[in-house]
Amino acid sequence: MTHRDPTGPVCSLTLVALLVILSTEHPSLGAGIQLRDNGYDGVLVAINPQVAENQSLISNIQEMITEASFYLFNATKRRVFFRNIHILIPATWKANNYSKAVHESYEKANVLVTDWNGAYGDDPFALQYRGCGQEGKYIHFTPAFLLNEKFTAGYGARGRVFVHEWAHLRWGVFDEYNNDKPFYINGQNQIKVTRCSSDITGIFVCEKGHCPQENCIISKLFKEGCVFIYNSTQNATASIMFMQSLSSVVEFCNASTHNQEAPNRQNQICSLTSAWDIITASDDFNCSAPLGGIELPPPPTFSLVQAGDKVVCLVLDVSSKMAEADRLLRLQQAAEFFLMQIVEIHTFVGIASFSSKGEIRAPLQQINSRDDRKQLVSHLPTTVSTEAEISVCSGLKKGFQVVEKLNGKAYGAVIILVTSGADEHVGSCLHSVLTSGSTVHSIALGSSAARTLEELSRRTGGLKFFVPDQSNSNSLIDAFSRISSGTGDIFQQSIQLESTSENVKPHHQLKNTVLVDNSVGNGTVFLVAWQTSGPPEIVLFDPNGRKYHTNNFITNPAFQAASLWIPGTAKPGLWTYILNNTHHSPQALKMTVASRASSSAMPPVTVEAFVDRDTTSFPHPVMIYANVRKGSYPIQNATVTATIEPETGEPVMLKLLDDGAGADIIKDDGIYSRYFFSFAVSGRYSLKVHVSHSPSIHVLAHSVPGSHAMYAPGYIANGNIQMNAPRNSVGRREEWAFSRTSSGGSFSVLGVPAGPHPDVFPPCRITDLEAARAEEEVTLSWTAPGEDFDQGQATSYEIRMSNSLQNIQDDFHNAILVNSSKLNPQQAGTREIFIFSPTFFINTPEYQLVRETQDSHRIYVAIRAVDRNSLKSVVSNIAQVSLFIPPNSVPVLARDHLILKGVLIVIGSIGMICLIIVATHCTLNRKKRADKKENGTKLL
Repeated sequence: MTHRDPTGPVCSLTLVALLVILSTEHPSLGAGIQLRDNGYDGVLVAINPQVAENQSLISNIQEMITEASFYLFNATKRRVFFRNIHILIPATWKANNYSKAVHESYEKANVLVTDWNGAYGDDPFALQYRGCGQEGKYIHFTPAFLLNEKFTAGYGARGRVFVHEWAHLRWGVFDEYNNDKPFYINGQNQIKVTRCSSDITGIFVCEKGHCPQENCIISKLFKEGCVFIYNSTQNATASIMFMQSLSSVVEFCNASTHNQEAPNRQNQICSLTSAWDIITASDDFNCSAPLGGIELPPPPTFSLVQAGDKVVCLVLDVSSKMAEADRLLRLQQAAEFFLMQIVEIHTFVGIASFSSKGEIRAPLQQINSRDDRKQLVSHLPTTVSTEAEISVCSGLKKGFQVVEKLNGKAYGAVIILVTSGADEHVGSCLHSVLTSGSTVHSIALGSSAARTLEELSRRTGGLKFFVPDQSNSNSLIDAFSRISSGTGDIFQQSIQLESTSENVKPHHQLKNTVLVDNSVGNGTVFLVAWQTSGPPEIVLFDPNGRKYHTNNFITNPAFQAASLWIPGTAKPGLWTYILNNTHHSPQALKMTVASRASSSAMPPVTVEAFVDRDTTSFPHPVMIYANVRKGSYPIQNATVTATIEPETGEPVMLKLLDDGAGADIIKDDGIYSRYFFSFAVSGRYSLKVHVSHSPSIHVLAHSVPGSHAMYAPGYIANGNIQMNAPRNSVGRREEWAFSRTSSGGSFSVLGVPAGPHPDVFPPCRITDLEAARAEEEVTLSWTAPGEDFDQGQATSYEIRMSNSLQNIQDDFHNAILVNSSKLNPQQAGTREIFIFSPTFFINTPEYQLVRETQDSHRIYVAIRAVDRNSLKSVVSNIAQVSLFIPPNSVPVLARDHLILKGVLIVIGSIGMICLIIVATHCTLNRKKRADKKENGTKLL
């Protein structure tokens, strides 16, 4: 909708940072990166099991990070460096005196080395999903980038690239270039390159031959094919977030060198704040001071660790509390599914249980066949104890005894702890859990489960789940389905396609379809679970119409579950299932479908759901994310729905978006996001995400949507242009459909008021405001925020403008108010367009002088949304526009000249001015004889 005037994602609430003080006596082995005495410890680099063994890869990683450490130390003005790095060697590589991995796993890595880079070619990148100043998820390198020296020509030394990506990952700063908007017109009507700092010099070159005449400049804009080639020798020392490959660049842009006019992501997301200001405001810098003296820090030390045998022990609560709300039955169904389908081949598995005391139910047994799986299932508990008292520590002690039978230690083992009761003494065994070297995944059943369970998981790097006491919840099976070996080998892991549960009336049915796409199909299983005795009538149709009945399923009456394994590779397409409740009372019926990759040549689509924080306090929202990818290809245009289950009350459905607005930081990067603030009660909340994709929608990954180091197209050395090899083509377009489900674990909310409460949720910040001039009007466009954060419909907008960038940034309230009284906000997520005439500036004598002198008059515009209770969002990003550019003129760079492509003569000193004038005159005369398509523009 377009509105005419006739005459935040950061929201305005500051999200609470919940600090957890770790024990100094027993620091967490699973705590990840730690900064101590200016040095980073615990950085984990993991090599994917699919990467071919190559010892040069290890040595190149070590060289890269060693170089990065010294570069980082100087760039941060002697603040931080890398002290200790762990490199996780995949189990698929031959043993080579590597240490045994303890808590290290591929899923916990800060730096990933893997193929299947897809949309990114061989670009190194950091996956960022949160706002300015917030940590990212991981850094990604391909083996080709680390092994092939050709990439250093465009990216620069690998150590410099690592520091660029580290700044994304650790400090939440963003790129200072913009491939989509490589040029802009500044306030002096000059063509400028989107960069930081603006002191970096070079020339414009018509790279692709599309530029007519002899100029890259057409009607005040740059045509496609014009690129900016940089001088290899520079005086500029910034910035690492722009072009780390330049030898002179040794620091980040600061307040004095930052280019606030450049239309880059750093300015947009960080509100025109320099990268250095963001970095120095981080916890790392608040807790450290520069090292004195002139000596460099020691080079980092590297620990090479390799995962050993996969060892898992189920530690299950069998206290009398498990008899409530069908908890034991649901545990049996979920544990059987885990043992029969989820846990990977060759894994050692054992089982322990506990109430007030612990018990070993099954010693470690390696899974090599289906019979091995069945044998383990037979040891699952079938009854509960008469004791209500529980001792989690007793259960964990037995679990450790189970896993230690293999190698004498629990290093690298996985404990899956399931409990429903309260235990005030869990902390008494925290030390033994931490020193065991195991990872604890915790599953809390019901609202009375011990609140300290999450601490065990957090401190050991494990996952945590909550399962509400709802008969129609499938959260327990979803939790077990999410737990993997942590090796990173997606081709061996089970992938959940469907998870549905519904209370079905007597003689009614649950009917639905699930899509098996061609990236999966091996080891496909359909699991049906029910609540009362006797299975429902089951009917299943494959895509070809073949019909399966109840008698085709393997039924376990004791666990009230039935399974159907499809031999070979399941047929791709829609499978239809019908569950008929033949009983005379309503019951919960559940369907779960899982599969594995169909081929090692094609990575399957994966979904990872997570939240931005483990705990929040009302009214601060939780941000929900779903990372949807095929290999590393971001999947666009998918339908992503989150289901959030509280301890009591009905579940909440929430559609997640990848539109670059609201909670979503970057559009089309495959990370779908949304604010969640519909808190019913205080307590735990369970998260599950369902993703579907229509075959009629294109999957398009033609660009690099993440944060990545800049690839220089070329450079100028000794007056000659040297073009680098073009980057690998990353375009890809496919048409296919899929369906996925994934648990996102749990989070907790504190302080939710009972009963009705006043509105405390403002609209979120607008982060994508753009401005363009048409004649003497300005067109603004942005994505509408909501009444509450990114949901609903705001009441009004407050638009202000100024001819001073600093004024509108620092004093928005006193900037000139634009009349937007007839602008009615649309629903959140809708693209808004508003056209107005900046008459305040046009009618001033200064503007009339601008027209006479054919100069440019720059204005800056910002906006904020207001809801019906007058709650206001944070001020948006600032857009800028030139009010007047003479229609027949060409924007020029001060003192710029046209020159022959390939020739850039910059010689001499002040004492040789005359010689420079003669050389320039000769160059201009020669231009007329040159091929008109071969040209450039000098930038001084």
